[in-house]
Amino acid sequence: MKLVLLIPLGLLAFARGDFVKYDDYTVYKAIPENENQLATLKSLQHDITFQLDFWTEPKKVGIPVDIMVPPERKEYVQDTFERHQIKYDVMIENVQSRIDEEKLSNEQSKLSTEDFNWSKYHTLEEINNWLMLLTKTYPDKVTLVNGGSSYEGRKILGVKVSFRPGNENKTVWIDSLIHAREWIAGATSTFILNQLLTSTNSTIRSTAESHDWYFFPVINPDGYAYTHSNDRMWRKTRTPYGRCFGTDPNRNWDYKWSDGGSTNDPCSDVYAGPKPFSEIETRSLSEYMKGVAKQLELFITFHSYSQLMLIPYGHTTAHLDNYNITYPVGLKAVASLAQKYGTQYSVGDIAEIIYVATGSNMDWLKANYHVPFAYAYELRDQGQYGFLLPTEQIVPTGEETLDSIITILKEADKYID
Repeated sequence: MKLVLLIPLGLLAFARGDFVKYDDYTVYKAIPENENQLATLKSLQHDITFQLDFWTEPKKVGIPVDIMVPPERKEYVQDTFERHQIKYDVMIENVQSRIDEEKLSNEQSKLSTEDFNWSKYHTLEEINNWLMLLTKTYPDKVTLVNGGSSYEGRKILGVKVSFRPGNENKTVWIDSLIHAREWIAGATSTFILNQLLTSTNSTIRSTAESHDWYFFPVINPDGYAYTHSNDRMWRKTRTPYGRCFGTDPNRNWDYKWSDGGSTNDPCSDVYAGPKPFSEIETRSLSEYMKGVAKQLELFITFHSYSQLMLIPYGHTTAHLDNYNITYPVGLKAVASLAQKYGTQYSVGDIAEIIYVATGSNMDWLKANYHVPFAYAYELRDQGQYGFLLPTEQIVPTGEETLDSIITILKEADKYID
């Protein structure tokens, strides 16, 4: 078969200024049952001529792999599956139809209410305006903070929430949307922030008021804005690198940088950048984090998807630091998470439970500042919708995730007090 080098979709959209369409793009779930099949999937992933978007990585035998395939490559991909006897299912027949459904749901929500709510996914501007409104609504509890800036000049806005003095060494950091297309991550962090401020539930109130909190809902603001303006499936920052754009900001932090799970190809979704902290987003946010890191009891970063609770580190499967404490706490947390809706999560080291992935913000913080408890959530679901989780799942995701965080802090406080 004659191969044609295709221009990346994101580059085309940038050049034309229009919105990338995913008509007839299909998401397949393939299950490698032996090492040869796993190697075949990895080969497909690394061949950039095919423009396949691996929504989940080829990790281990028996672990499903979700792959978004453009229409002109479907025949080849299906033929590859069949030649190598790789079992597969179609998870999403037409990605654009899911994007259109999401857009319609958002538009209907906006028609029904102008208030900031969790029946839709909000834009960067809407989130930032809401954060600023919180400082006016709760001036004695909420402080607006600027955690850094982006390549295109946007601020990385967050808030500090403090109900009373004396909680400084029981501080929680929550961030999200380091990967731009993972919209449920930002919706979950803002939902939890709102619950801490408004809920009358005694358990939530006790947890909220006995800790200080930092929330940064969008730490990749250029990328997130781009998912609303140009390409719903965009993942990276928007820094130009030759004919391609962006670095994976969760491969760009200065701990075990480019030590596995990333590439030096600027067109790749896991491009680590030309050097550690090459991105102004990661560099400026890390400077802010240094000022509060020693106060942190718990660090949480939200991603999607796969329903996993990940523990440092991404460069090795060895159980390092206080894994013997954070792992059992994680098990208790996912048990709490499952109680309300039955959502099942798995717990483990990044490298052990998914794949080697280095240069993350969680690993950098854990290694350099020894934060006692650090977890990365891969939120709902397990591939039925992938990155396009319906809006009606926002609130249930937020509720169950908050339940798990309350459990983490209940256990963590035993070690801090």
